Amino acid sequence: MKLRSALALLLLGIPVSSAAAPTFHADVEPILQRRCQACHRSGDIAPMSLITYAEVRPWAKAIRSAVLQKKMPPWFADPAHGVYGNDPSLSTAELETLIAWIDADAPQGNPEDAPRPLEFVDGWRIGKPDVVIEIPKPFNVPPTGTVPYQYISVPTGFTEDRWVEAIEIRPSNRNVVHHINASASPGGSTAPAADFRTSDLEQQLLKSGREIPEFVESELLQTFVPGGAPPMLKKGQAKLIKAGSNINFQIHYTTTGAPEQDQSRIAFIFAKEPPAERIKSILVYNRTFAIPAGEPNHAVVARAVVQRDVRLVSILPHMHVRGKDFEIRITDPSGEIETVLRVPKYDFNWQINYYLESPKLLPTGTIIEVSGHFDNSLNNPHNPDATAEVRYGEQTWEEMLNGFMEVAIEPVADAPPVLGKAPRD
Repeated sequence: MKLRSALALLLLGIPVSSAAAPTFHADVEPILQRRCQACHRSGDIAPMSLITYAEVRPWAKAIRSAVLQKKMPPWFADPAHGVYGNDPSLSTAELETLIAWIDADAPQGNPEDAPRPLEFVDGWRIGKPDVVIEIPKPFNVPPTGTVPYQYISVPTGFTEDRWVEAIEIRPSNRNVVHHINASASPGGSTAPAADFRTSDLEQQLLKSGREIPEFVESELLQTFVPGGAPPMLKKGQAKLIKAGSNINFQIHYTTTGAPEQDQSRIAFIFAKEPPAERIKSILVYNRTFAIPAGEPNHAVVARAVVQRDVRLVSILPHMHVRGKDFEIRITDPSGEIETVLRVPKYDFNWQINYYLESPKLLPTGTIIEVSGHFDNSLNNPHNPDATAEVRYGEQTWEEMLNGFMEVAIEPVADAPPVLGKAPRD
């Protein structure tokens, strides 16, 4: 049955049916493995496990509602502006199968039809790691109050440069971790990466009223955020961790009303051969905005110019609870403008790194423009204070406009900068 006719029947209150109703083991379980179980399993981010029939059956009606409303699987990119390799959206056939199964009273079927269960090594989505690096001791999160960002540096012990093809951060207590940024600092530096806090130079420029840069580059390895997933690198791509580097964790903890502990860690799988491309992190951002009290649709923009040919691999939008929408546009040297990502309904609870199915060439001279709108009005149910003017800040009740991106460059250890200051119109 075609999706359009199936949905039409649903709107009329007529159950979707077929000559032979799908069963859990033969038809539904494979879909859950492809689309759901990475998050919906014990110890991961989702509130319920969807591994076994006994676990799934009580949630059948909730699943029906969530998939018809496209709340699940979570995905917010406008399909008119790109195709993404990590899009978990259900196909027409998958959606029809789920609805038909639920409307047939969710039959179990023959357990012998079940696919082989997915295996998660010690909970790691990336598979068995080559190295796991953990913060040295548990951090005690107080029951209430504001917890300053924690900057924790851990030596890798690497005696040679290492190319890594898979990376994953796992908190030990997801309830208290708002986000984690993990970067590699060559030379054993314990200083936080420049893109994680306003630098002394930026503070001086802000106080003097002068412009500050709207871009930065770093050896960011992964950003763990609500709804996020490990980086999805293609074959032949890898990130570089230089010999003697430290892993610098920036961890934002939030309180739950009770004393808590967390001891987060990061895992790596090493590339088995030299990569064809090095994946490097860049950030285009704005830290000088002021969102007026009560303003329902305040625009903020940041710009940078590409100083050498690179390929755009992924985009991770980051705003806080007043964020409404997010967009990245590029203007090539000929003046042609293209939107490479548009998130029309930004959701702070699902911060997704969008991986382009085909990386986009950004030739030298390309302008990258990051823009977003913020709702600081009473109509925003997530707004902590509509009477306050809101500026850049690290805490959730402040705001950010960050366009984290990954680009592919040549696989060399010392590469020239990617970004520069964009010319004014």
